[in-house]
Amino acid sequence: MPARPTDAPAATSPRTLPCDLLVIGSGAGGLATAVTAAQLGLKVVVVEKEPQFGGTTAWSGGWMWVPRNPLARAAGIDEPLEEPLAYLRHELGAQFDEARARTFLTQAPRMVEFFRRRTTLQFIDGNAIPDFHGHSPHAGTGGRSVCAAPFDGRRLGARLRDLKPPLLETTLWGMGIASGRELRHFLDATTSPASFLYVTRRVLAHARDRLLHGRGRCLVNGNALVAALAASALEAGVQILTAHPARRLLDKDGRVAGAEVMSPRGPLAIEAARGVVLACGGFPHDAARKARLLPHAGPEGLDHHSAASPGNTGDGLRLGETAGGRMATGLVQAAALAPVSLVPRADGSTGHFPHLIERAKPGLIAVRADGRRFVNEADSYHDFMHGLLAATPPGDPVQAWLVCDRDFFRRFGLGAAKPWPMPTRGWRKRGYLRCGRTLAELAAACGIDVAGLAATVARYNAMAADGHDLDFGKGETPYNRVQGEARPGQPNACMAPLQRGPFYAVRVVAGSLGTFAGLRVDTQARVLDDHDRPVPGLYAAGNDMASLMGGHYPSGGITLGPAMTFGFIAGHHAAGVPLEPPSAPARSAATAPHSLHEESIACTTTNSPR
Repeated sequence: MPARPTDAPAATSPRTLPCDLLVIGSGAGGLATAVTAAQLGLKVVVVEKEPQFGGTTAWSGGWMWVPRNPLARAAGIDEPLEEPLAYLRHELGAQFDEARARTFLTQAPRMVEFFRRRTTLQFIDGNAIPDFHGHSPHAGTGGRSVCAAPFDGRRLGARLRDLKPPLLETTLWGMGIASGRELRHFLDATTSPASFLYVTRRVLAHARDRLLHGRGRCLVNGNALVAALAASALEAGVQILTAHPARRLLDKDGRVAGAEVMSPRGPLAIEAARGVVLACGGFPHDAARKARLLPHAGPEGLDHHSAASPGNTGDGLRLGETAGGRMATGLVQAAALAPVSLVPRADGSTGHFPHLIERAKPGLIAVRADGRRFVNEADSYHDFMHGLLAATPPGDPVQAWLVCDRDFFRRFGLGAAKPWPMPTRGWRKRGYLRCGRTLAELAAACGIDVAGLAATVARYNAMAADGHDLDFGKGETPYNRVQGEARPGQPNACMAPLQRGPFYAVRVVAGSLGTFAGLRVDTQARVLDDHDRPVPGLYAAGNDMASLMGGHYPSGGITLGPAMTFGFIAGHHAAGVPLEPPSAPARSAATAPHSLHEESIACTTTNSPR
């Protein structure tokens, strides 16, 4: 382990900053650790190398997989721990780690309760959201998810400018749109007066905030999660230092005792008496490690286009390895795969749009260059990519086309191209959105086999009329159906014929939402060495910690749920405070204020100061 920088000449010695706990990285895992430790009495410093805090979490949907959470139990969904444990045992197979799984399932509900009671972070329920694999035994049909409640950015004060905004391509003029009822309002805005009024109010409020404050202040999804955690951290005395990349860990008597970071004023040695937490977001933009761990990324690691924050370049993993920590091996997949489209931006850069929602809506298919379907489009993003990888011959580019007709596009849009009445000319001019008056014209524009596409669409349309996908079982699981859109007279919520031109397509390539392969840890989130011994003073959280799921993806929120939970655990361990026993829910079902089915986003009242 590198020695402390005390032997350097006085003129070049870095300034020092003492604290109890240093957290490197400012996503959900790092901030959850920081808030927990500060609430338990520690002096905590968070450093972030990017100019704004939040990492990939700030771009995410903000959902957390937390079986047996207090909101579900208040609503009468009260399953024993053995149910989700059995689901994980079946899904993870040889990668199932019973000790860590039991720890997670025990402490995750306590984590939610801790934040509800002691911080400004509140939650909405996911009581209608099923697990991904509905055919598996013990799969949940709801009650295993929570999301951050909408958050009033005014609570951050001047630090709001330091919060990373949502990923531009997933927003409307920079405004995040919450899943559930709010998203439906936006989809129905041209057909429902009530939805039109709702959307008008939201857009005008956002425009006002942009004009007066430079960004929207009604925060939703992962942006709300980061904002609430950051506000809670700042209110508890945590220092959050942006533009402070960590360069090396510091050692004191064989224990990790801080880190040297590069501040805007020069080197800064942060001395941490209780240790260091690595929470730098994994390696989605570390080309060398991608080349080693993701075969489809190519020899240079450049054929994998992650939608994660570009600052996640494997810093925490490298720091952990220098201290004796070791990466987990044997994961079935090293990344949380997702189809991504490459979005040409006006400034010449390229955005990475993750296709998470529209694939399950009725009236869309995915085909390769031969014009053939290869997967159930309504399955999870991770499963979609496994299907694409399996269907791609060796040596061929890993890519596919999402294809839809006029009716689909007018209602849902496609990728970064928004639905009617938003203009499409710019997307078509830049080559992002391909269009054809007929299927043959579209196929020619995309380089898709014309006869193959025509045959596929004819077969698909016949199956859609009958409501049964005989090829891939689209619409058969609860997860498929909840992602679709049920319509009167339509037998399958995920299927509708493609029949009215013009037809549209967007190309998707191999990508991810983040990485799974990380540093090996124990049940206390302590980093382990080659001999399964904890590296003294070193913790890992978020995607710097090897995924509890072993490279599987059994449900939405299996990144943020464990990230928050093991951050909560690490904070307790660093503070020397035993984890509390289970407590009664803070609110009854009758008074619980946050639900996925709320009519509106109440930023001005939900998070008022206490």
